[in-house]
Amino acid sequence: MKIPSSSISRISLYYRALLSLKDTSVISSQELADLTECNAAQVRKDLTYFGQFGRPGKGYDTETLKLELKKILGIDRDWDVVLVGVGNLGSALLAYKGFKSQGFNIKYAFDNNIKKIGKTKQGIKIRSTRELKSIIRSRHIDMAILAVSQESAQTVVDNLVTSGIKAILNFAPVTLKVPSGVELLNIDLSMELERLTYFLRSNI
Repeated sequence: MKIPSSSISRISLYYRALLSLKDTSVISSQELADLTECNAAQVRKDLTYFGQFGRPGKGYDTETLKLELKKILGIDRDWDVVLVGVGNLGSALLAYKGFKSQGFNIKYAFDNNIKKIGKTKQGIKIRSTRELKSIIRSRHIDMAILAVSQESAQTVVDNLVTSGIKAILNFAPVTLKVPSGVELLNIDLSMELERLTYFLRSNI
């Protein structure tokens, strides 16, 4: 059964809501819905995709549900990640501490700018993109973050895929193609700002 991507996104919301709770041993679907601005029926439906975690009329054991959601999201283990593109955005991503706290470790950073190669940022040595394939294959890394120009993005993605990368978080504002079996998630910051300007314009 294919799980809707929207449900996966909400599972992340539920997990973060549980992390924020203190001294709460049991939580109901309605309480979880209130914390995440969802509705109780949707919470129950999303969780049912993965099993039966609560008891009717009793709710969910908070710690047990938290552990189960970690397993569902795959964050019950650490993940090594490569970053390609160490410009302004890439540098900011390297400096972001939230990745590590959630078990995502940017272990290697790559760039094709000779002025950056060999330098160290946030304790990580910037390597040439020519080393990308050998490092990914030898270290068995599955996940990459892409912060390159839109002109070079597809070429870099092709190299990542042939190197064995199975999941890519893309910040380049361009539509990319990946083969079946590779998960690509696009984060277009300009598009998100356009959504905000639409909202502002509509409410003037």
